[in-house]
This record gives sequence, structure tokens and C-alpha cells, in this order.
Amino acid sequence: MKHILPVLAALCGLSLTSLAAHAEEAMIKARILTGWSQQDGQHVAGLQLTMQDGWKTYWRAPGDAGIPPRFDWRGSRNLAGVQITWPTPRAIDQGGQRAIGYRDTVTLPLTLTPRAQGEPISLSGKIEMGVCKDICVPVTLSLSQELPHGETRRDPQIVAALASRPESAQEAGVKDVRCTVTPVEGGLQLTAEMRMPAIGHDEIAVVEAGDDAIWVAQPRTERDGERLVASTELYHVEGDAFALDRSAIRITVIGGQRAVDIRGCPAR
Repeated sequence: MKHILPVLAALCGLSLTSLAAHAEEAMIKARILTGWSQQDGQHVAGLQLTMQDGWKTYWRAPGDAGIPPRFDWRGSRNLAGVQITWPTPRAIDQGGQRAIGYRDTVTLPLTLTPRAQGEPISLSGKIEMGVCKDICVPVTLSLSQELPHGETRRDPQIVAALASRPESAQEAGVKDVRCTVTPVEGGLQLTAEMRMPAIGHDEIAVVEAGDDAIWVAQPRTERDGERLVASTELYHVEGDAFALDRSAIRITVIGGQRAVDIRGCPAR
């Protein structure tokens, strides 16, 4: 019996692992698009996520109702750095709360810097993310892919995803950005005032503090002519005092099918 029990335990473990993998595939599937090499030595690939039957996943700043994605590329070979280009997300109603994310299929372009120029990259990653439908479920995806060195043909899916990124402040005609920061009990209140053209109906602003230890409440967004105002509160996740780096503040204004990425928020 003592020899049989470990075997049964191992079989049960395999069954549970298999069931978990099938459950994740029923919600979301992921694959690496191998992409192309650039003249500067970097390689552009893509992480393509396909949600099943009305499931959705989250943007880098998912809102109060979302789960922020986490990426671990340490299992890769010949990889010095990864930069993700995030396509324009959408506001998603989630049981009366607002989340920021994607439905159906989204491709995240990955700009990869090799450790050794001229050598191929073996990309291996673990992605922790949330997917939601009627419930929200955290999932862990493991991916690996050898990337072809010297391939120059551009994948149209990655090219389209790069083109769908939010516009820069300059591209969108943002004329001025000013922030007022005032203390509130346990934290800070931030009011950002932006002079910019409207980018569609139901504009919302998403504020990132540039520090994972600072929690940002869902902003209130109002427009008056060319003036857009976003107000929010910021708190340290452990209740500690904190300093706010204005240059690290990132405001993304989302409206219609467009978005604008605003970096920094100087004092009025």
C-alpha cells in the first residue's frame, strides 16, 4: 500500500494539472507571433491573446475591478529587455464597476533587446493575468518560442497592433497639462487639467502614478469645451506616507475608438 499511494497521488496531480490547463484554454488562449528582426538589432514579436465566448482580459492599469497582468521573461535566452506596446483598450462595465481591458483577440507587440547582437532569441515567459465573464479568474500562462533571427517580413497582425496604440500628446493636439496636488486624509488628491480636443463620446481618464505601491482611485472625468479635468485620490497600498513624482504620472484619455497617452503632470 505504501508504494501504491505515491503513484495515486502522482496520477491525481497530473489529472488536476490537466484539468486546470483545459479550464484555462476554455477562457483564453495565448501564442507568440515570431515577428521580425530590425536593423537596430532589436526583434519585434507579439503576444496574441484570444478570449473565448465573451471573456475579457485587462490592460496594464485595469481599474478597480480588474487584475493587473504580470510578465516574467526570466526563462528566456539571449534576452536583455522587453518593451510592451499596449493597443488602445476599452472601458468595460463589470457589475457596475469600470474595468479597462480587451475583448475577443488582442495582440501585444513585444520589442525585444538581445544580450548578444546577431544571435537568435529564445523567448520564454510566464504571464499571470485575470480573465472575466460572469466571474473573474486569475490564470497563469506559460509560453516559449524560438524567434527567427534575420527575418525581415513584417507580420500584419503585429503591425496593426502597433498602429492601434494610443496617440502621444503631441499627435493628439494636447496644448497644456497641469496638475494640482492637495493632501487628504491618508493620501493625496490629484486634479489634472488638460487642454485638448475631444476624442469621442464618453471620455474617461486613467491615471497611473508610476509606482506600484501607490493605489489610484477611479478618476472622475469632466469636459468643458477644450478643457478636460480628471480628479482622483492616491493612497499608499500599505498606508504609509509617500512622495509623488509628477514626472512619472501617466494619464491615458480613452474615448470612442481613440486614446491619448499623456506623460508627466507639472504643477499649475
